[in-house]
Amino acid sequence: MKILLVDNGSLEPAATLGLRELARRLGAQVGQTVYPVSLLHAHKVSREQLHGEPAVIVETFLGTQLAAGETDFVVLPLFFGPSRAISEYLPGLIAKLQAAQPRLHVRIAPVLHRPGDAALAQMLADRVRAVQTEGFSRGEVVRVAMVDHGSPVREVAAVRDEVAAQLAGELGDTVAEVAPCSMERRPGAEYDFNEPLLESLLARAPFNAGPVIVAQLFLQPGRHAGDGGDIAEICARATTAAPILRIVRTEPLGTHPQLIGLLAQRLADVTAAD
Repeated sequence: MKILLVDNGSLEPAATLGLRELARRLGAQVGQTVYPVSLLHAHKVSREQLHGEPAVIVETFLGTQLAAGETDFVVLPLFFGPSRAISEYLPGLIAKLQAAQPRLHVRIAPVLHRPGDAALAQMLADRVRAVQTEGFSRGEVVRVAMVDHGSPVREVAAVRDEVAAQLAGELGDTVAEVAPCSMERRPGAEYDFNEPLLESLLARAPFNAGPVIVAQLFLQPGRHAGDGGDIAEICARATTAAPILRIVRTEPLGTHPQLIGLLAQRLADVTAAD
């Protein structure tokens, strides 16, 4: 059995390097090699930007392994919720490969969040407390905007909303409010479940004044959650429009020490019957 830690993939080298570090740490935890593999995009990044080692996507990895005689794999999705990348694209890719190689056996572990499980909220609370201590004065009224990417899948938005409610419970009265929001959304009323957008939330009271922590429900920096990324730009525009607004962003969750334990549990969830 070979274990793949799979993210969506990014054109930003930092995302692939972060995935590799997670795979290394998880492998040390579980005592097995864990292969960092992306669904898409990452193979387009030059090897020079990846310390001389090109990124690998799932289709290429599985094809190479099948040619070498390997047939048994476990995929650990590095996804918060049931994205179509995991619920549709990956099963379709596996089915295509199985048509040529029927012995291929791939088990897909659960995504990171499970209903009622507050692990992600606990990690986010740690991130919020860290910047709250460093960025603001004692006694200031602080609000939290908890932002994810935004998704066309209602179930993914429901994960965001549940994690935000759990985060509010974790933080208690140390903050005035926790509001879930999305970085972006598709047009059309059918995608209104992504509202509010971070940009519009930061433009209205009471989030357009005083200290606000933007808690990033993201795993890797990439082009969205990193320095100079989309969220940083949204925050910069908001503070330009409202100079009395002060924003501090949390770090993505990929380096949080508890993430390895959560991934190890998801691996155990899918291999328990072995």
